[in-house]
Amino acid sequence: MQEREINSTEPVIEKKASYVKWLLPIFVLVFVIFIDQYLKYWVKHNMIMHTEKNIIGNWFLFHFTENNGMAFGIEFAGKYGKLILSVFRIGVAIFGFWYLYKAIQRNSNLGFLVCVALILAGAIGNIIDCLFYGVSYQRFNEYQGGYLYGRVVDMLYFPIVETHYPTWFPFKAGQQFTFFSPVFNLADAAISTGVISIIVFQKRYFKNEEPMLESNQHDNLKEESIVPSTDSNDSHESEPTAQ
Repeated sequence: MQEREINSTEPVIEKKASYVKWLLPIFVLVFVIFIDQYLKYWVKHNMIMHTEKNIIGNWFLFHFTENNGMAFGIEFAGKYGKLILSVFRIGVAIFGFWYLYKAIQRNSNLGFLVCVALILAGAIGNIIDCLFYGVSYQRFNEYQGGYLYGRVVDMLYFPIVETHYPTWFPFKAGQQFTFFSPVFNLADAAISTGVISIIVFQKRYFKNEEPMLESNQHDNLKEESIVPSTDSNDSHESEPTAQ
């Protein structure tokens, strides 16, 4: 009786787990994009370029800046590089949607699905800047933009340690040193968090794929062994009875 109750609840538990694996990545995706765009909207409407606003003490600031390039303000190849990067980001986002869909279908680890959603949300957050900010924020911009030529808005700045290089250093002797100096946005942070988490927890995220395959093969063999053989019955029925 207890075994029947346990077996009857298993499909319900599996169904709930399946819903979670669909809903949680979608929630993470929408939430990160919304907060990222809200922060950029606020900075665009309330701050002047290259100004700062203290958020927590002197180690967490909003520093308003914009860049044409990749994460943390990295740039390459000027105007054509910007166009290539924008198109590349759109391609990555399309692939990301397809990959996330397939990962959910094959019942991947929930933590891995969240990481993929973080990476995809970060890519989309910066794509929105590139696609529309050159036009939608034209009256705020200090540059001539256009579709695919918008600049990515950065604002998160964490100057946790501010000191100077020793005078005996072979490079930048006596110059100011700040950790952490890059200015970035929430989309950059989401991408970095997703990638780093996959690298750190890869054994946990992918450890069940091979055992699941072996388990499926074992179940198939077990089902085949349960099927009764009809050969022995047929041969027994065909044997003549002794008179």
